Amino acid sequence: MIRFEQVSVTYDGAAGPSLQDVDLVIPEGELTLLVGPSGVGKSTLLGAVSGLVPHFTGGTLRGRVTVAGRDTRTHKPRELADVVGTVGQDPLAHFVTDVVEDELAYGMESLGLAPAVMRRRVEETLDLLGLNELRDRPIATLSGGQQQRVAIGSVLTTHPKVLVLDEPTSALDPAAAEEVLAVLQRLVHDLGTTVLMAEHRLERVVQYADRVLLLPAPGAAPVLGAPSEVMAVSPVHPPVVSLGRVAGWSPLPLSVRDARRLAAPLRARLASLSAPGLGRSPSFGKGRGGDGSAQRHPAPRTGLPARLLRRGKPSRPTPAAGTAPAEVRNLGVRRGRREVLRGITLTVTPGETVALMGRNGAGKSTLLSALVGTVPPATGEVSVGGLAPHRTPPPEMVRRVGLVPQEPRDLLYADTVAAECAAADSDAGAAPGTCRELVTSLLPDVPDDVHPRDLSEGQRLALALALVLTGRPALLLLDEPTRGLDYAAKARLIEILRGLAADGHAIVLATHDVELAAEVAHRVLILAGGEIVADGPTAEVVVSSPAFAPQVAKVLAPGHWLTVTQVTEALAAAEAPE
Repeated sequence: MIRFEQVSVTYDGAAGPSLQDVDLVIPEGELTLLVGPSGVGKSTLLGAVSGLVPHFTGGTLRGRVTVAGRDTRTHKPRELADVVGTVGQDPLAHFVTDVVEDELAYGMESLGLAPAVMRRRVEETLDLLGLNELRDRPIATLSGGQQQRVAIGSVLTTHPKVLVLDEPTSALDPAAAEEVLAVLQRLVHDLGTTVLMAEHRLERVVQYADRVLLLPAPGAAPVLGAPSEVMAVSPVHPPVVSLGRVAGWSPLPLSVRDARRLAAPLRARLASLSAPGLGRSPSFGKGRGGDGSAQRHPAPRTGLPARLLRRGKPSRPTPAAGTAPAEVRNLGVRRGRREVLRGITLTVTPGETVALMGRNGAGKSTLLSALVGTVPPATGEVSVGGLAPHRTPPPEMVRRVGLVPQEPRDLLYADTVAAECAAADSDAGAAPGTCRELVTSLLPDVPDDVHPRDLSEGQRLALALALVLTGRPALLLLDEPTRGLDYAAKARLIEILRGLAADGHAIVLATHDVELAAEVAHRVLILAGGEIVADGPTAEVVVSSPAFAPQVAKVLAPGHWLTVTQVTEALAAAEAPE
């Protein structure tokens, strides 16, 4: 169905090709998962299938790519629209209408389908993706995850033979991601649709794949094979595979179910051991620290981030004694006639990392917006560093709180990475080079002279995060910070967040990434319908939740083990001589 014949792609001004000598065939009616570190050319490979490369992106394509017998060099994307459906990393760039139902119908209108067929397919897609309640909603009012589902639905309505998906579950909560993947699997099994999908969150998708296509490094030869074979050699792999490597399981499991069948001996070994935790959540104030003093139990320090973040020591006001970085009392927020948050009460203490979790549209991003001051409360109070953020001039709040939004491009305006970093250093009063070193620590090998819009989604996110971290805000807010990041980049992010928490920064992150929450969060809040329905230590909250438990917790239940690192450290300590 999809054939690459000695394909190389080189962009204008690039030092080398993004893809080199790719020669392979992706069979019809299979789900092929495209994996690899950030920046190795996954989006370029997907674009070559849809015709966006080189017709839209520019650059030089050598060799030949054919889809259903059509050469993508001689057929422009509009001439491939009836056979290839594409959903990119950024759903907002995908939309051409304002309302959900109109967006689902637009592709079919362009193909000239009969109104009766269009109506039936729209209804089917609304039901498949759980969008029926959103059919009349303006797309601009939807959460990021809801927008992602609409983007996928707008492609499914045209019934293409090939679906090309670039991180389709990155903004979805675990339940919604499973629904989307189940739909894709049904299309493959029942209709023979060929699906080529790039995804960093392999714990969600690898068990659904018929084949895995690995791009190990920029310009390196791709590896195509069965998922178990490729995962055994892949530099990127889900936690369940990492756990299998630690335990010596063969064959390596790809799903929680496979791992549980092998895990009985490991569970027995761990039964008498205690899970090394993140440390209890730091206490703050009367009733929590006992004497009213801050009781900190920071995560272990990691040298690189702490060294970088201490450079320059820009002056900034410190909250008055007894003032928490963030306090929310009985907060209510309305958007038009809808009440999106109600009765929210929350205190975030110095050195504490809090994860906000919940389904798409639960109010996580709205709560972050209230904390940074872009959304005023309808009821209740919000205090950040002793100030009401919605009533305080932005320059004053920048010294107390920093937000990395879902769309990192909202923070990027300069023409080069170097210019962005120089501006961030100047705004924060930090030593020159501070921001640049943070970028390098998150994603190495990003050139100074590249334009931010030419970076991958994960690279843009890393740049935006570095810009905010340069200012060393007392309260750091992150909205889906691992979207678009591979496992190596996520590990570097975790290192930086732990260093920030150890230095006393308070962190609140809204995320669907249960593995991230397990690694860094002292405390987890689960939101539903605009209300807090669970609030407690990470291990207690996520282990009791089938939707938000990480893979290791599911495999090793009922023990309170959350990460592979915990298991490795416990086993090493048990085997070490006394």
